[in-house]
Amino acid sequence: MIRIERVTVADAPELVSIYGPYVTDTAISFEYVIPTVEEFAERIKDISSRLPYIKAVEYDDDEESGRILGYAYAAPFKWRKAYDWSVETTIYLRADYKGKGLGRRLYEVLEESLRGMGILNMNACIAVPSGDDDPYLTDGSQRFHERMGFRLVGTFTNSGYKLNRWYDMIWMEKMLGEHCAEQPEPRFGEWDI
Repeated sequence: MIRIERVTVADAPELVSIYGPYVTDTAISFEYVIPTVEEFAERIKDISSRLPYIKAVEYDDDEESGRILGYAYAAPFKWRKAYDWSVETTIYLRADYKGKGLGRRLYEVLEESLRGMGILNMNACIAVPSGDDDPYLTDGSQRFHERMGFRLVGTFTNSGYKLNRWYDMIWMEKMLGEHCAEQPEPRFGEWDI
């Protein structure tokens, strides 16, 4: 049984173990060094105080605690007030759970939570491979976001350097609601799953 739940600071070690290979072995993350558990715990605290930070947990019938299979969150797109209705989304899965619908489940819950808070724009910043034979990156993230209803809105050429290669970054967006002249304030910290 897999349940979608809120991430807590206590999840930091398990989330670092999921995220670490993306840092060391891929160009999916542009970090060069795996964050410490303490650094990751601070990130969780900062983000989840305002926006959704969720995990997919697999439980056996007889277990009270489960194993985290992946996580997703929304972070502020920018910190200036006018950007309050926009977020940048992120998702990471254990390698052996890719392509099984888990990412879709996480993003659907994330999207529902954001919509309920009054967020209007989901944005994703995605590295794209430098060629068909790139050993560190595929176009999987771009294709996933397209399937989730995101559309391409921009490309930044050679904007990231990792593993001795230059990578383009693309921005994709998905609109969650109507943009009004008198827009209600988002309800930060009031998110459900």
